[in-house]
Amino acid sequence: MNVVDTLIVVDVQNAFVSGSDAVPASKSLIASISILLAKVRAANAPVIFLQNDREIGSADEPYQFGWALFFSPQSNEYVIRKNQDNGFSGTRLQQILHDHRIKSLAICGVLSEMCVAATARAALELGYDVLLPHDAHATYDVPAGPGSNGVPAAMAARVAEWSLGDEIRICASVNEVDFHEPK
Repeated sequence: MNVVDTLIVVDVQNAFVSGSDAVPASKSLIASISILLAKVRAANAPVIFLQNDREIGSADEPYQFGWALFFSPQSNEYVIRKNQDNGFSGTRLQQILHDHRIKSLAICGVLSEMCVAATARAALELGYDVLLPHDAHATYDVPAGPGSNGVPAAMAARVAEWSLGDEIRICASVNEVDFHEPK
């Protein structure tokens, strides 16, 4: 079992996990994140939701339907708005982790190769022990580019894991994740 101190839910907003523009694995992603949320809440461990703010007209334009978090945070949970891929950049994320004496964290959400990977990479650089459950992050298919074929979403997500190097811990399933009760 992989036991960590907290859960960071990256950009699980309506625009990315519901409707016709959802990531291809949205149904299984929602199911996996639901399991993580149930586990972390049962342990009374901190939950931190990152919420992406983009420009007017984008899918995650603030205060529009697509921008809203898919999962409703509880009153004791944190919501951190961000406007960069890295959830630590220009936010209070590191301060919250410090205040709760967090040493290890699980990261889940979207998009694997963008905000999930950038936040995981920053957490690693800051010295946190980072766990990335394989079935709890997702992205879109990568379209073909000049001189290349397209890449299916599941492969792009796996490449994002690989790009994080040897320091990150990856497990196959959220069923292998548990949370420490706060001290």
